[in-house]
Amino acid sequence: MTQTPFRRVLLALAPVVLLTACGSTGNVSWSKPETLFGLLQPYRVDVVQGNVVTQEVMALIQPGLGRAQVREILGTPLLADPFHANRWDYVFTIRRQGVPDQKRNITVFFENDVVARFDTAELPSENEFVASIAKPLDRKDPPANLTPEQIAKLPAPAQTQSGAQTPQGAVRSYPPLESGTR
Repeated sequence: MTQTPFRRVLLALAPVVLLTACGSTGNVSWSKPETLFGLLQPYRVDVVQGNVVTQEVMALIQPGLGRAQVREILGTPLLADPFHANRWDYVFTIRRQGVPDQKRNITVFFENDVVARFDTAELPSENEFVASIAKPLDRKDPPANLTPEQIAKLPAPAQTQSGAQTPQGAVRSYPPLESGTR
């Protein structure tokens, strides 16, 4: 099958036109850069890297602790540079959709395989950390489908003599996982 020169040019220009169109969607004045025409927001994967270190955990690190003890408390360092063997760097970053990005650095310095000192910025407490990564709920719970009067009219679940509910559906008896004889 032979192609005409016009068809060849059209086939060659089609990808260029399509890629140009994709790049120009951010210039639409009524859309946010992270949305598609202001209607669709693509899913962004949560990215968590490194070791979570809070005030409570860092309070356990004191000068004089050995490398093994530091590793037990803080975990394996994200950066252990062979050119700086007396220094461990713990880096923590988190990127979640709807939550501001966070980054923390902790550097532990060793002399003779014991902690000499450590450098860190202000660390959050465990409660502050959990609150900082919690996604805000932008939605309200939907109203219940049943009115309180309709709920009151529902039949009560069957109760046994001990007060526990009777199982619903078929009752099955399962054989033992291992037989006693071999």
